[in-house]
Amino acid sequence: MISKTRFLGLLAATMLAGTTTVHAQTRLTIATVNNGDMIVMQKLSSRFEQQNPDIKLDWVVLEENVLRQRVTTDIATKGGQYDVLTIGTYEVPIWAKQGWLKKFDDLPAGYDTEDVLKPVREGLSHENTLYALPFYGESSMTYYRTDLVEKAGMTMPEQPTYDQIKEIAAKIHDPANQVYGICLRGKPGWGENMALISTMVNTFGGRWFDTDWKPMIDSPEWTQAVGFYIDLLKNYGPPGASSNGFNENLAMFSNGQCGIWIDATVAAGMLFNPQTSKVSDKLGFAQAPVASWPKGSNWLWSWALAVPESSKKEEAAKKFVTWATSKEYIQLVGETEGWVSVPPGTRTSTYETKQYAEAAPFARFVLTAIESTDPINTTREPKPYVGVQFVGIPEFQAIGTQTGQTMAAALTGQMKLDQALKTAQSAAQRAVRQAGYAK
Repeated sequence: MISKTRFLGLLAATMLAGTTTVHAQTRLTIATVNNGDMIVMQKLSSRFEQQNPDIKLDWVVLEENVLRQRVTTDIATKGGQYDVLTIGTYEVPIWAKQGWLKKFDDLPAGYDTEDVLKPVREGLSHENTLYALPFYGESSMTYYRTDLVEKAGMTMPEQPTYDQIKEIAAKIHDPANQVYGICLRGKPGWGENMALISTMVNTFGGRWFDTDWKPMIDSPEWTQAVGFYIDLLKNYGPPGASSNGFNENLAMFSNGQCGIWIDATVAAGMLFNPQTSKVSDKLGFAQAPVASWPKGSNWLWSWALAVPESSKKEEAAKKFVTWATSKEYIQLVGETEGWVSVPPGTRTSTYETKQYAEAAPFARFVLTAIESTDPINTTREPKPYVGVQFVGIPEFQAIGTQTGQTMAAALTGQMKLDQALKTAQSAAQRAVRQAGYAK
């Protein structure tokens, strides 16, 4: 006969074992970029954990260039370090073709895939199947300080030319008071300075490659576009511009130090929010500037969440990705952070929401910019690649990064412009020849 003491001991052990089973957790490691919207996602993810007590989220938040390097290395080597990756419209179709990403072909009906904006949805697909879900989508646009432009007696056109941008920047440049005429990305990287420079090359009539995959980096169009870019930053930009990427310029504009900033449409919500911007009541916006060729002047990008094939936690990872990119998540951000802060550029329903339309006067403007981009018919002369501000081939990550480094060297005066362009031309030519694109 079992003693009362032993019985109580066995009962306690059984209850403890049951408790352990109930609270056993699947731990997901999420790699993401240190942009404002992703910081909000990390903050609000405690709601997901409350709804899913069997899932625990571990965050790895990295600067953009570092994130790209680490997730690319991990997925190419099948390292399995991450269960959810933050990647974009460049990586998704390439990595899906390699078999590196899990499909999102089993989404619940309530997710409403058709609500996702078509250019964004197509950019995250391979062979008509989604391989990542968009957290936010963006094009590019011009931000400016209305008070400075008015004080200078100038008017910003709805779609300025680069010559007009230069003229206005010159008038409002006031370095003695730490107000700079223009802020632009100078930090080297295929997704940093080259995102802007590529769109400038497009609108100045250039392209990365001709239809035979010959690089066109040392062409007159590149010389004119990059020369104009360097001239703007050297004469009317802040000191140390070669260290400034998206986040650095966002901080400067928010603090009132930039008169004009040409960058991602996603910044509009942050700049218009008085909690994050000192110039929210002085914010003006216009379309991305154009030069001789109007197409390709504004980029198309989406930061998206994907699940690598190397993850052993597919069900839990997909559950989180679906939650973080859902209509319900957008509603949650609107209710907790304010509607001006919701992730933009992904869903038609966002732009049909009355609260968002009232809180974000730039909403329709941004939607038009995204829907008007054309990743195929971008350049004046035909091109053999898909992409506005990037070339949709695996080798571009290295080509774009190396080109970005030489452009930064030209900006800082370490290399002359013609030397930088010739150096980048040779490196690109060697890369596409080795990859078998060019003969």
